Amino acid sequence: MGFPLLLGPLVTLHELGHYLVGRWFGVQAEAFSVGFGKELYGWTDKRGTRWKLSALPLGGYVQFKGDMNPASIPDAEANTQASPAERDGSFHHAALWKRALIVFAGPATNIIVTLAIFAAFFLALGRPVPADPVEQLTISAFSEQSTAREAGLQAGDRIVSVEGRKMESFFDLRRAVMLYPGRTLAMTVEREGNMRQFAVPVAAIEDTDQFGNKSKIGLIGVMPAAAGFDFKAVGPVNAVGLAVDETISIAKMMGTGIVQIFTGERSVKELGGPVTIGKVAGEQLSLGWRDFVNFAALISLNLAFINLLPIPALDGGHLAFYAAEAIRRKPVGPRGQEVAYRAGVALVLMLMIFVTINDLAKLPIFGK
Repeated sequence: MGFPLLLGPLVTLHELGHYLVGRWFGVQAEAFSVGFGKELYGWTDKRGTRWKLSALPLGGYVQFKGDMNPASIPDAEANTQASPAERDGSFHHAALWKRALIVFAGPATNIIVTLAIFAAFFLALGRPVPADPVEQLTISAFSEQSTAREAGLQAGDRIVSVEGRKMESFFDLRRAVMLYPGRTLAMTVEREGNMRQFAVPVAAIEDTDQFGNKSKIGLIGVMPAAAGFDFKAVGPVNAVGLAVDETISIAKMMGTGIVQIFTGERSVKELGGPVTIGKVAGEQLSLGWRDFVNFAALISLNLAFINLLPIPALDGGHLAFYAAEAIRRKPVGPRGQEVAYRAGVALVLMLMIFVTINDLAKLPIFGK
């Protein structure tokens, strides 16, 4: 149940962003589909747009006038030989800045959804503030195997910064450490009024949550002297500002994770696809609507992040072509575009197949 409640609305909102901005600029949408493949149900509106629900609920698309297919690959031959009537309302004959905004509108909508959810949480619950910031960052004890203790830290030390970034709470410390298993981080510690520098190795730990999901995280083995938080009420403007900060922080973490996979610091097995998203969505829904909506915000941001990657056939690939067109003052050649887009579609399909196989391999029936 969690999967359709999660991806269905998020993908629809993404495509609706493309559609609404396209319509605003006078571009004709020939089809708006929730899902891919065979049409199960649909209707045609008075503007000639075919709205449909399709068989494979793994995404969706808007096909604008002048697109050769749902991936918005331009029909080079048809667009080159188009008559004035055919050019009217055609996406590929719209001004460059209009095309760029139409393409960017999809990921932007997902980012707005994430911001709206986070802002609503801050408005409803308030801003979490450490009850005692000094005590939260003061080491009271160490775990049995602690890399921090081995590096020279002592009980009573207060962790001031990690890699030059000031720590405000124990939550900040966890976030600064957990994404870097196996690395050595520079930490500034206050001891008896003096600042000291330490190089602290981060232990790589395989963490298992209550549902049996495993992930590789970094730990240094310290326990805070206090861990309580107070929640202070904030107004709408501050809530939006806090939501922006949280979104940027999570986006940076996503980027770091992707880079670590490419550099070999993390296994490609950590990549998840539709099966994993569906599984985790169901798990989060079982914990309650608050956890599920928070997870929806993360997936919405993921959709924006992935779509903005500069891969042909994704939104980021289209934007890369438009950037090249702006610099060259003319479009990339039709043949070059077609080859690049087809390669991009093949890459995306291969990635989808890979992450799906990865997902299936994680299921209990295939594991121990």
